[in-house]
Amino acid sequence: MLYEHFDLIESIGLDLLFASIFFFIGMAIKDVLKQANVPPFGRKIVWLVLFLGCAGFIAKGLIQLSWEGSGLN
Repeated sequence: MLYEHFDLIESIGLDLLFASIFFFIGMAIKDVLKQANVPPFGRKIVWLVLFLGCAGFIAKGLIQLSWEGSGLN
């Protein structure tokens, strides 16, 4: 049973790993911005860049799912 679903378990685990990495990166950036007294405009730019990185990762996953679903592997 486990061997049959190994690919699914592996992909879910990898997605959870990346989600936790993004969470910890966000917490580290929040701490650095707080301690460095960065102005509000700079904070918004930093969070925008972090969000775009996450959005790119999510877009890549959605594109990959759509290509695999249509048979374009």
